[in-house]
Amino acid sequence: MAETKSASAQTSSARAQTEMAMEDLTSQVAALREDLTRLSQSVAAVGQGAKSVVAEEAQEFTEQLRERVREEPIFMVAAAAGIGYLIGLLTRR
Repeated sequence: MAETKSASAQTSSARAQTEMAMEDLTSQVAALREDLTRLSQSVAAVGQGAKSVVAEEAQEFTEQLRERVREEPIFMVAAAAGIGYLIGLLTRR
């Protein structure tokens, strides 16, 4: 009978430890979810910033190219023809 009480005490002790471990694990999972949410928000913000910078650079490059075409139209037509010719040579092979 003493063994039954001892086994019962061990079982309830094991259950208590298991419950504590489950609560700890649940809180860790919740903390990880919060961290992942914050991380994804940070990545999205960085992506938006990079997108703005690239858009601004592309706009500036386009404006510079348009200005150059206005200044030297014959040179630009010749350059476009030369690039087209090179691409034609490369795609034939």
